[in-house]
Amino acid sequence: MAEGQANRLLRLSGVSEPPVSESIIADLPRIQVERVTPSQAHAATEWSHGRWLIILNSADSRGRQRWSLAHEFKHILDHPFVTIAYRRPDKCTELAERSCDYFAACLLMPRRWIRKAWADGERDVRVLARRFGVTPQAILVRLLQVGLIEPTSGYLLREAWL
Repeated sequence: MAEGQANRLLRLSGVSEPPVSESIIADLPRIQVERVTPSQAHAATEWSHGRWLIILNSADSRGRQRWSLAHEFKHILDHPFVTIAYRRPDKCTELAERSCDYFAACLLMPRRWIRKAWADGERDVRVLARRFGVTPQAILVRLLQVGLIEPTSGYLLREAWL
């Protein structure tokens, strides 16, 4: 479901290449994005005064902030359905967080875009991170998700210092 939602948002917004602009979320009605420092968390979402407020930690890197924005937006999408979508009370928070992370990856690094970049010969994690506007760690996770690298590959070991 998360991947379908991300793809639909991209399609409806007319976004067809990286990097995905923050405005895809920030310009939606009843969404307000604020950056704060210092902050104990990467991001938070709350319903306040008739709109959703997404608070981002301005001390985080730009790539991390973009990830957090997409992640928090998925919480907003899921809000009316949280008890239906995540039925297991003992795993509700964990499942929701994983779903939000997957949505963020799908929105910022759609499967076909990351596969195309890889097929075009781009293998440098830092270059891919700049192209997609995310962190190198996010690129590695997405490469794993789409099956372009294996969890036990030397690629991860070489890039682990990032």
